[in-house]
Amino acid sequence: MSLARRATPEDAPEVLRLRQVMIDSVFSAGGSTHWHGESLPTLRTRLAEDEDFAALVVDHPRRPGALAALAVGTLEYRIGRAGNPLGTIGFVFSVATDPDARRRGYARACMAELLEWFRSRGAGQVQLTASAEARPLYDSLGFRPKPDPLMELTL
Repeated sequence: MSLARRATPEDAPEVLRLRQVMIDSVFSAGGSTHWHGESLPTLRTRLAEDEDFAALVVDHPRRPGALAALAVGTLEYRIGRAGNPLGTIGFVFSVATDPDARRRGYARACMAELLEWFRSRGAGQVQLTASAEARPLYDSLGFRPKPDPLMELTL
């Protein structure tokens, strides 16, 4: 039996807390949490109703009600192509482990369950962006670098 389980709407505040842990470790965002209150209702709804969104979590072993680790993913449809004729692609984001729960395999457990969720939903491939610190985990799970330049527009 896996340590990881699917997050519920009741887990939403902890999901946001761990997302903030990830943001703070990767970006110089200054630790601002002002956006959490606005984000919380949407996250609760997604956790309850969105079939193309999954958050896999591990409960914190020493803090009841807290989460130790998190891996979140979403399914996207793109027109099919060779190698993925159905066009279903998984995207992983917000993988985080509470600082006092690291090096215990919790992120790996979340990722393994998330990858199984992608497989069960017909994803032909899974994409993510990785920090240097997380790269060994993703390498061990079979992810490979892709020379595909990412561009972004903020609306």
